Amino acid sequence: MDTEAQPTERDRSSHPGTPGTEGRSRFALVARVADWLPGGRITLALLTGLAFLLLLNAFAVQPFQIPSGSMEQGLRIGDRVLVNKLAYRFGAQPRRGDVIVFDGTGYFGDADYIKRVVGVGGDHVVCCDKNGRIEVNGRSVDETAFLFPGDSASSVPFDVVVPSGRLFVLGDHRSDSSDSRDHLGSPGGGMIPVGDVIGRADWIVWPYRHWTHLTRPSAYARVPAAPAEGAHG
Repeated sequence: MDTEAQPTERDRSSHPGTPGTEGRSRFALVARVADWLPGGRITLALLTGLAFLLLLNAFAVQPFQIPSGSMEQGLRIGDRVLVNKLAYRFGAQPRRGDVIVFDGTGYFGDADYIKRVVGVGGDHVVCCDKNGRIEVNGRSVDETAFLFPGDSASSVPFDVVVPSGRLFVLGDHRSDSSDSRDHLGSPGGGMIPVGDVIGRADWIVWPYRHWTHLTRPSAYARVPAAPAEGAHG
């Protein structure tokens, strides 16, 4: 007596490597959508790519065009940078030296701006020391690596304590930048709420000859932590 089980129709249809009903249905749906669209599969591929880019722009990275010379000479007018929108989404906070893009509505103007973070919540930021440099928490910061050639740290003296949850920001081209210094008497004192930061500028991507990775300058590495609240002189 032959005891070997004979393969049933179900066994043959589910054999490894044989597309199942679900797979065939997906392929059939794609084919129907492609047939419905003008241009067929090419149009479908373009629309899929566009949807991916829109999602990427909404949640991960966003291109930003440099509108002015306030961040020269590192960022020039017309440069395109990629803004990392996830940089501060999972508990991380902007750090001194980061180049950020933020919504300036209610503080700078109804537009997005790009500046460098000089002070974070609790920091005591002063300009200038006896050598003409900015001080953060009592430590002088050597900005020559990124400051526009010939510019001083600031032609406007200031002595501020950055409130918790806010940022003191400056342009690298100090003589051609409207930044926290110009809004000290405005609502919010020129300090940007961390919640209004869109992301961190990580790459210059256009024009190709300017392609570079934007890194945090080492000048801020030796700045001590902000003093305890109420301990400022």
